[in-house]
Amino acid sequence: MNPAEPGATKFFFELTPERILSSVELLGHRCTGRVLALNSMENRVYEVELDLDLPASAGRWDAFRVVKFYRPGRWSREQILEEHIFLQECVQADIPVVAPLQFPDGETIAEVPEAGIFYAVFRKVGGRLVDEMSEPELRRLGRLIGRLHAVGAGSKFQHRMKLTVDSYGRQNVDFLRRERLIPPSVEAHYASLADRLFAAVEPWFDGVQHQRLHGDCHVGNILWDASGCTLVDFDDCLDGPCVQDIWLLTPGRDGQNARNREIFLEGYEQMREFDRSTLRLVEPLRALRMIHFSTWIAKRFDDPAFKRVFVDFGTERYWREQLIALQEVGEAIGVG
Repeated sequence: MNPAEPGATKFFFELTPERILSSVELLGHRCTGRVLALNSMENRVYEVELDLDLPASAGRWDAFRVVKFYRPGRWSREQILEEHIFLQECVQADIPVVAPLQFPDGETIAEVPEAGIFYAVFRKVGGRLVDEMSEPELRRLGRLIGRLHAVGAGSKFQHRMKLTVDSYGRQNVDFLRRERLIPPSVEAHYASLADRLFAAVEPWFDGVQHQRLHGDCHVGNILWDASGCTLVDFDDCLDGPCVQDIWLLTPGRDGQNARNREIFLEGYEQMREFDRSTLRLVEPLRALRMIHFSTWIAKRFDDPAFKRVFVDFGTERYWREQLIALQEVGEAIGVG
């Protein structure tokens, strides 16, 4: 099912507490019945408590599991499996990520009967979000992402999305126009500017190495504790240029952001080389992400959760703000 089609999320309403608990119990442990919905827009994610007799030395979260039900129609089984394989390779390289647990049959993916929903179960990890990182934290994170990219370069995705001007840009604008989602007062200007940006920056990607990445590596997907940090939510892992995972962690345009990025890269380059010429892709990638994000919302707007969060989506105000943001990218790269 295409995620843009109405009803693509209706199966989520069939995720009753009983189904959620029975899905986790397939791992071989009984649940206490405690289920807590976690904050997730794309998928449905729940924290579940297991009925375990744990020793006094057990960790705070050892009795909990997190079960993730993937949005129907978004990823195929093969695409989800590639995400899981990437995570398992990271674990083998001692990179702090949360890999899916195996079911008794050895698989990491299961399917809710008659609902068409794939799901996976993970151990629960704790941590806090850090919006503003210190210099030591930036260097530490740089080293971690460098190690992550070293693992990512060791193999290729065959089924996951590839980040290109076409996949993140033209195809999304075509969808928005075809579905008439941009108000007529904004559409022509928005589409024209996007086309000029695509034409200007597409040659910049020529010859740039693509590899497996986290893909959505912003500060909200990094959990910190006393021992360091853990990378979470590889749902958007993709094939793209390494700078994608770097600019999202240092997204601003001001001098402090430039300093933070330099400190981050100092740590990164202790682990592997980085092609600094690809930093010119930051603004093009920013534009592609904005367009992709708007299309992501549009394709899921039949989901009540999206209507509650993105209350202005589809209004003239929303699209004029998007146009202004796109114009700022154009000014930064010399496209009027």
